[in-house]
Amino acid sequence: MSRHFRWLIFILLLSAFALWVSLPDTGLTNIGADCENYEQISALQGVHLDTDGDCEPDIVLGVQQSLGLDLVGGLRVLLRADLPAGAYSSEDLAQAASNVSKRVNALGVSEPTIQVLQSSGRILVELPGIREPEQAIETIQQTALLEFVNFSGLGGQARQLDGQRILTTQQVIIQQQRDLAQAQADVTPDATGDGDQPDVVELPQGIPNPLTSQPFETVMTGAGLQAAAPQVDPQTGQWLIQFQLTPEGAEIFGPYTAANVSQPMAIVLDGVVLSAPTIQSELTTGGVITGSFTEEEARTLALQLRSGALPIPLSVESTALVGASLGQESINKSIQAGIIGVLTVLTFMLVYYRVPGIAADLALVVFILLNLAVFKIIPVTLTLPAITGFLISIGTAVDGNILIFERIKEEIRDGKGLDESLTAGFDRAWTSIRDSNFSTIIICGILFLFGQTPGASVVSGFAVTLALGLIINLFTAVIVTRTFLHVLVIILRQPLVNRKWLLGA
Repeated sequence: MSRHFRWLIFILLLSAFALWVSLPDTGLTNIGADCENYEQISALQGVHLDTDGDCEPDIVLGVQQSLGLDLVGGLRVLLRADLPAGAYSSEDLAQAASNVSKRVNALGVSEPTIQVLQSSGRILVELPGIREPEQAIETIQQTALLEFVNFSGLGGQARQLDGQRILTTQQVIIQQQRDLAQAQADVTPDATGDGDQPDVVELPQGIPNPLTSQPFETVMTGAGLQAAAPQVDPQTGQWLIQFQLTPEGAEIFGPYTAANVSQPMAIVLDGVVLSAPTIQSELTTGGVITGSFTEEEARTLALQLRSGALPIPLSVESTALVGASLGQESINKSIQAGIIGVLTVLTFMLVYYRVPGIAADLALVVFILLNLAVFKIIPVTLTLPAITGFLISIGTAVDGNILIFERIKEEIRDGKGLDESLTAGFDRAWTSIRDSNFSTIIICGILFLFGQTPGASVVSGFAVTLALGLIINLFTAVIVTRTFLHVLVIILRQPLVNRKWLLGA
């Protein structure tokens, strides 16, 4: 008896927490905060984030439900490959779309739609809830080709190249690949122009020209980076980017830095020298990228480096701020329909199963609260397919209770006692509930994997909400329903023994 009441207390506390999280404008302390993207999320989604750069647990965030483009509107961007047809492959376009998706997700945009239009060489990006399109476009469009360039022998003159555009061996290779692709596609030189060729660096008067050895040697590209995060230099107060190397990057960077201690090395982004620091020691695990960064520039660059450089340059063909496709009236009607459906199910369970129906109704309310709380905490972006997955999971929760109650009725008809019938009903129905839910969860996993294909992300939303509902149902249909029903039996034991119809038998 005491075990059931202990479970009851736990369920009531859990339900109260879920109800609190589900309410609008709920605040939570974000103890596990990720400082890297605070300012970008704040600017793009209009969420106020009171940060001081130290990522301490005193940061309080509003737990807001993420809504999809069809419910809340947002930004639609059409990106075009800034190369002629034949100068890039379909794999290049797919990789560019994948990297764009990583950048968008790092900006705090849940469930974006990234669709590759292969025939036209375009990428369609839909960003729900975005309010600052300029910053989002700038972040996802930049190619972010990072290079560590050999400046050995320049000495103090290397500092004079900060902010200047130079030519590197990696840029030459990229240009040769493009020229070869253009030649194979029979594209005339006039179709591309010379916009991709870096300008010759102009040095201040009186400084000997050190660029006769151009192109400069690229030691390593950003592909050798494993992680990148913006930080503040405690000595100078300037923003910098701390990076870590991949094992492959360490094999290149370690020997080079060991052989060139006290020599300058340029850090070049998209052909422009960010800085030319002097190598102080061998670097085998990582280092820092310095430059005259603002906080926003440092965070944006770190994001781009983490998500990878775009394999082909992209230009914005069109942008459009779109409203919710359903409209507020349609959303309200959808909510009303959902409420009516849930009330109908609750009424059916109460009328048909009587006292067990009361336990099932209470368990279903707990199930809905837990789902809504999980959707906000993760967060899960609610689109129409995602809401459909949630509603289907409510049906599976009711199915589980029906299996249990029908098994209990069979045990009572066979002449077993009340307590014995309850125990047998839950134990024997558990395997059916478990197997049916797990088989559907496997299908959800397959749907989720298919949803990772650009343009099919709405399928992921359906799979995620349905799978979460099935997992939570394993808890509510067995533990929660069992607890409520046993407590009701303890309170109403004598009437239930004398009146079998109260059990629906």
